[in-house]
Amino acid sequence: MPIIAYIGLGSNRGDSKALVRDAVARLGRAVNVLAVSSLYATEAVGYHDQDDFINAVVKIGTDLSPRELLRLCLAIEQELGRTRTVRWGPRTIDLDILLYGDQRISESGLIIPHPLMAERRFVLAPLAEIAPEAVHPELGRTAVELLAGLTDSHRVIKCETETRKR
Repeated sequence: MPIIAYIGLGSNRGDSKALVRDAVARLGRAVNVLAVSSLYATEAVGYHDQDDFINAVVKIGTDLSPRELLRLCLAIEQELGRTRTVRWGPRTIDLDILLYGDQRISESGLIIPHPLMAERRFVLAPLAEIAPEAVHPELGRTAVELLAGLTDSHRVIKCETETRKR
């Protein structure tokens, strides 16, 4: 039986909206994309001397292991020109595994749930849009509950409705 997982996407270099859509399409060649959030224009977090980001979240069904899913995400980043220079800096595309079923994983290079997702409005707003009932396995709270209790004041604005669910 496929695992339900959520992947956060972000871009702020090049045609960010097109890059996010392209990344979703590439994911769809390897996993079953069940829902795609709207696109959100978001203020940069961590490293501020950069353009705003376009962010989204996808819900997938997959038989890939968490490590295989990570490899897929990294391959898509590489295919779309991702280079890693400045931590939290500008990027063509970023794919992060947010949740993988109800699993908790802490391995070298792979931590699930994503360690900062509960603190990031740019993750929780699109996640709550497509999966308000998704539960953070360590905190025991839904995406909607986490979003409601968030103190992050970074700007996150829905800029294009993309939402599709199967």
